[in-house]
Amino acid sequence: MTRKPSLPAPRVTDSTIVLPGCEPLAVRIYGKKTTGAVMPLVLHLHGGAFTAGSLDCGACLAQLVTGAGAVVVSLAYPLAPAHPFPQAVEAGYAGLEWVYKHRARLAGKDAPVYVAGEEAGGNLAAAVAMVARDRAHPPLAGQILVAPMLDPCTAMPSQREAVGDATGCKWADGWHQYLRSPMDAEHPYAVPAHAQRLADLPPALILTGADDAMRDEALAYAARLRKAGIPVTSDVLGDSTGWPDALGAPPDDECPCGAAVQQHLRAFFSKARPLPPPS
Repeated sequence: MTRKPSLPAPRVTDSTIVLPGCEPLAVRIYGKKTTGAVMPLVLHLHGGAFTAGSLDCGACLAQLVTGAGAVVVSLAYPLAPAHPFPQAVEAGYAGLEWVYKHRARLAGKDAPVYVAGEEAGGNLAAAVAMVARDRAHPPLAGQILVAPMLDPCTAMPSQREAVGDATGCKWADGWHQYLRSPMDAEHPYAVPAHAQRLADLPPALILTGADDAMRDEALAYAARLRKAGIPVTSDVLGDSTGWPDALGAPPDDECPCGAAVQQHLRAFFSKARPLPPPS
């Protein structure tokens, strides 16, 4: 397993923003604009199986993305069961619109905007990318999905390997509390893995680990995006990542596979460009 090299702690600013249709939500902004430069600007959504998680547990991935040269806005979206689907998706999309509106101040004029997330946040990031496509705004440069929780079918081999002989798991429980009814599982914004239309989505970076419980659904989604003509970079990292749980741990210099993640992020940022709004 590749370890994350020592990096200076990024500048971190906590704030609260008011979004349409939502109560005020907390955000944490990592990094700052460099004078004269245009930096990638990333909306980040943390993990927690839809029912848990916080800005603190999202710090690992947020700091890796910042270390790759981006400014990151991490959003504390509303959690299930008090806020079931589609409330987190709509909050995420409103957060994306806020990030896009303030991009000049945050990362430079015409900064390319991305959406990113791990575990349940990866689901929400994929869904928000679909909403942005369907509502024709804002243009996205890419989506970054790390150990994404995309499919409520928790019988895939990678999840069976992770839970062993247990008859239940936190991911199945999370899906149960997030979806209001079985009909929600047919909605592409709830279950991106089952979406019928994947055309016109932004380029994707999808990362998983050999020991990641989300490995199979991540790779299946990458394959479906490619078949739909979407540029996709995907990789299966080491066999001892501890993902997705390790991504929610307090960040330190031993973040699993941090160097490999940042290498992928830098390459992705260097080639992705904002998509024009659909006509």
